[in-house]
Amino acid sequence: MIGTLVATLSLVGPASLSRRDYVSLATSIGVASSSSLPALAAAPTKAAPFSAQPGLKLNTGVNFPSASFGLQVYDDDTAYRLTRIALDVGYRNFFASVLARNQKGFARAVKDSRVPREELFICGSVLSNRAQGYDAAFQLSKRGCEQNMEAFAAGGLDYIDMIMLDYPGPDADSIRGQWAALEEMGAAKLSRSLAVSNFSPSQLDVVLQMGKGVTVPAVNQLPYGVGFSASSDVRAAEVIGENQKRGVIVQAWSPLRKALSGAAKSACAEIGQKTQTKKHFEEDLNIFDFSLTKEEVVRLALL
Repeated sequence: MIGTLVATLSLVGPASLSRRDYVSLATSIGVASSSSLPALAAAPTKAAPFSAQPGLKLNTGVNFPSASFGLQVYDDDTAYRLTRIALDVGYRNFFASVLARNQKGFARAVKDSRVPREELFICGSVLSNRAQGYDAAFQLSKRGCEQNMEAFAAGGLDYIDMIMLDYPGPDADSIRGQWAALEEMGAAKLSRSLAVSNFSPSQLDVVLQMGKGVTVPAVNQLPYGVGFSASSDVRAAEVIGENQKRGVIVQAWSPLRKALSGAAKSACAEIGQKTQTKKHFEEDLNIFDFSLTKEEVVRLALL
């Protein structure tokens, strides 16, 4: 069982697609129009206290709600409307990636919702994996951190709860440069925790071996789920354990994509998980309303 789940408005495609590929696909085939979304109530949202929401405790001691709403590719106005709906039904964990290019719309929605900031867990991301070498990776990652805060400032957000590297750099030296920039953001108290995405255990070790006092990544966001294919240095069944023994929680950024694609006998991006109504958002958030037998778990593990 994975540690946390991501409820995203994502497209399902071939197992070999990266998150950047998903962005390109969504841009090419279009997304839900903001005009099709329901009107939003002006009253502030009431939800369970942040610390009481189902979740896991990070290595920072902070509660990490199990269901996270991840913004995908649409304009700022659509991001605003969808975020308001998500807040209204009770989502409190949000992943606003730079890849989606709509962090400003998200931030404005947070501000206008009047949900207390302390109830929210907000994660931004930095894309710097194409920079080669320590210095280049550090500078590009540092600029990425600054761009996150510039975008979130549109909603009056002066800190975030997590900043995440979207992908590891091409070599160990580059990864060290990336992480040094995130460490700097954490030291400035602009982000309460640091995280990674799409890191193998050996890439995590590059970070952990940077020296005394290095910040351990709180989360490793992976395309984990049914049919997940692990990296060359670890089997899929061992992924969670390898992360846990390093003090890192695994979060799934596409838990259903391969299973749905296989069920449709198609490798094309033709299955969508698009949530446009408040009712569907409520259904998505209610992720613990089922159970699996041991036999079913074994069958799923073999896919």
